[in-house]
Amino acid sequence: MFGWKPCIWQVLPITKNYPNDLDAADVRHFLFMGVMTLAATRLIPMRKNKGKSIGACLHNHTSYIQNPDKTAQGELVSSYQCSPLTVDEEFLLTKRLYEQTTGRSQKSDVIAYQVRQSFKPGEVTPEEANRIGYEFAERFLKGKHAFIVATHTDRAHIHNHIIYNSTALDGTRKFKNFWLSTFAVQRLSDLICLEHQLSTIEYKPYRERQKRIVYPPKESNRDRLCGIIDTILAEKPGDYETFLQKLEQQGYEVKRGKYTAVKGKGQKRFIRFRTLGTGYGEDEIKAVLEGKAKHRPYQKKPSQEQPFQLLVDIQGKMAEGKSVGYKKWATKFNLKEMSKTLLFLQEQKISSADELRERAAAATERYHAMGDSIKAAEARLTEIAVLKNHIINYAKTRSVYDAYRKSGYSKAFLEAHREEITLHKAAKAAFDEAGLQKLPKVKELDAEFAELLTKKKAAYPDYRKARDEMQELVRAQKNVERFFAEEKETTEKTQTR
Repeated sequence: MFGWKPCIWQVLPITKNYPNDLDAADVRHFLFMGVMTLAATRLIPMRKNKGKSIGACLHNHTSYIQNPDKTAQGELVSSYQCSPLTVDEEFLLTKRLYEQTTGRSQKSDVIAYQVRQSFKPGEVTPEEANRIGYEFAERFLKGKHAFIVATHTDRAHIHNHIIYNSTALDGTRKFKNFWLSTFAVQRLSDLICLEHQLSTIEYKPYRERQKRIVYPPKESNRDRLCGIIDTILAEKPGDYETFLQKLEQQGYEVKRGKYTAVKGKGQKRFIRFRTLGTGYGEDEIKAVLEGKAKHRPYQKKPSQEQPFQLLVDIQGKMAEGKSVGYKKWATKFNLKEMSKTLLFLQEQKISSADELRERAAAATERYHAMGDSIKAAEARLTEIAVLKNHIINYAKTRSVYDAYRKSGYSKAFLEAHREEITLHKAAKAAFDEAGLQKLPKVKELDAEFAELLTKKKAAYPDYRKARDEMQELVRAQKNVERFFAEEKETTEKTQTR
């Protein structure tokens, strides 16, 4: 679907009902990029399949990856601390050792993990690909887990299947799928490929990635009408009436009157020209027909991909009485938005919850600091405008007030010049309140006002950018906290059953 993807990596939990559980895995474990299929970033236990044992599941999957037709009759199979012939039995023995050593039973349904590596066609030999897969498993697992590496050559691109036991060799612990563990797999896989001078994937920000399926844009009745008007105007009809007749020939019903309106087939309401936007009003169309103006077809802006949204509080919504159908929709919605969130975190090179929390706090502080600076500038601009107005009023009314004072504060003079005297008194009170001993010059205030206004306008793009960064980081933080809170709650419920 996407063409070849160099060094694609995937981590898949192998469960007792795998591969029948792939539909669920697609929903919960896979993140889709525009240029690649990303691995699961969190390995979530899956339900047991009734009627199947752990040994049978291990046998099915280890047998599949060792298919002789895909591995050059078994020549491209290597293993660590186990034999390819008995890998399923040895994995199972280690799990029994775990139960004997720790006294714990198998509570988790995840019995093994799979890592898949794909390479650019013609860039690596099957033997070299197998060695790279083995090297990766050694460095990633640090010799604590048994694994098997099978290199398949049945596709255009050579790829590895690496299956390792979820239980450690000493039977004391299980593989811990730590936060963003799959990103660690990616980094290590890319590093090894670079060390061997092989191609790696160049990751794009999630906003630049293309969807797997691109549907044709929906065309509204108004957009369709605008397109037909563009076509008719391109034919250069002689007058407005001829233009309307051509619209009727296109199947539109035309209602002539004070405002021309048309209605297409299947439409319930008429559409007035003046509501279609710039360039499509009656006067504008007539001007084009008369040669007084040039028609510029409306260019619809492509829709931008929406940023990831906050996860839905499913438990809270269910408590409010939402249906099971809503829960299914919300679950898929949350997983989709969480996938976008994790891609954003990878793009920002955030690898831990603590780092995310610190980045969000720093972005919030930076946003508020810039906001305070802009507010201070706005307050000073208002202050300058008021002060300037008082200075001008003071200068204009000074002669009137001097005459009022010389009249001995005559009531008759006050009644005749009340407005001027009131403005003068208000200006003097403002100066006294501000503690001004000497009034600034209007030109100086104008210069300061212009400088502050320029700085304020220049600061707005950075302010909006800081706001967007803060909102994304805070939203990502809330999504991560809610996601893992729900996972913890689900795990606790499962363990108590």
